[in-house]
Amino acid sequence: MTTGSAATEPFVHPALFYRGEQEYLEGTVPFIRNGLKGGEPVAVAVPGPNLAMLKEALGADAGSVRFIDMTEAGRNPGRIIPNVLRAFTDAHPATRVRIIGEPIWPGRSSLEYPACAQHEALINPAFQGREATILCPYDADRLEERVLADAYATHPLIVSGPSQHPSPSFAPGHIVELYNQPLGPVPTSAQSREFGARELSATRHFAVECAAQLGLQGVRLEDLALAVAELTTNSVIHGGGSGTVRVWAQDAQVVCEVSDRGYLSDPLVGRRPPARDQRGGRGLLLVHCVADLVRVHTDADGTVIRFYIGS
Repeated sequence: MTTGSAATEPFVHPALFYRGEQEYLEGTVPFIRNGLKGGEPVAVAVPGPNLAMLKEALGADAGSVRFIDMTEAGRNPGRIIPNVLRAFTDAHPATRVRIIGEPIWPGRSSLEYPACAQHEALINPAFQGREATILCPYDADRLEERVLADAYATHPLIVSGPSQHPSPSFAPGHIVELYNQPLGPVPTSAQSREFGARELSATRHFAVECAAQLGLQGVRLEDLALAVAELTTNSVIHGGGSGTVRVWAQDAQVVCEVSDRGYLSDPLVGRRPPARDQRGGRGLLLVHCVADLVRVHTDADGTVIRFYIGS
């Protein structure tokens, strides 16, 4: 398959390695126009500057494309699958769709990157069997070699210039595990509180009070309260009945961490929209929706979920 031809598999997930604006446009504009000619709904979720470049290059065809600024919609990589990719494909259940998704760009922080790499890996099981093509551009000039190597592991097909080939190192499960690492030390300045079923309300108030002291206000403080309520409730129900919450400031963000003795066996938890008739299963999804970044480490000893909220 070329990026401009019809797909032969239900789900196709190529990585586009580009160098400079010309290669970017050569790899994306035909992909978009061929999709439109074939009657496929097309969405483009890329960083703002690339979004503007594509709109200009497409001219009148731009009016038929759904454009999404990935620096906003995908600021937290954990909400890209449910809120961007699945939202678009689920809105068109009767036809194949095409999406350009660029979740990794120069300027992504080292703190965000592990969640980005896991996101790219998890697209594969999340869309297995779905009628969709998701093309992921990578700036081969400005991204680190490690990022490009990980792209080979998370994409079954690599497109570079006029050539394309199957990835020789496709192993998305390996990437999910590779970045399932301990999240680093909690600073000594962090305030902490242990909780059980009877302390859920008091624990939420504790976290909100700590965050307010650190400068969080208004809607963002409400977002933190919601996230803490969801995570601590999950700890009581699924994480052994108790846990610990910690709150501290890091750069311009408030960081909140909830740890317990549970284990997350499904790495897509929180990234897969629940069925309409499903009861529960929305806690971590809600956290992804309100937080600027969510990092998770889970193993047989327990689970740590750390989320970041800026003012």
